[in-house]
Amino acid sequence: MPELCRFFGISIRINFGDHLPPHFHAVYGGSDAMVEIDSLAIHGRFPVRAQRLVLEWASLHREELRAAWDRATLLEDPGKIDPLQ
Repeated sequence: MPELCRFFGISIRINFGDHLPPHFHAVYGGSDAMVEIDSLAIHGRFPVRAQRLVLEWASLHREELRAAWDRATLLEDPGKIDPLQ
């Protein structure tokens, strides 16, 4: 699973040829959450503070996330996205 970004110990990843809806995975410590790109709905157990950071980052990079999803569904390198600072 390629890593799109890493910030504050959170890894943002996307799978090649993954299932719908368009989403990415956020990994922090032992927690893993799936985040829908369009709605920013979070599925899975994730610490509240890390969840807020992921949602802030995703809202800033939604178009880039959609483009990364599109590339990954074509089995292409999804690329990198700037971290939250």
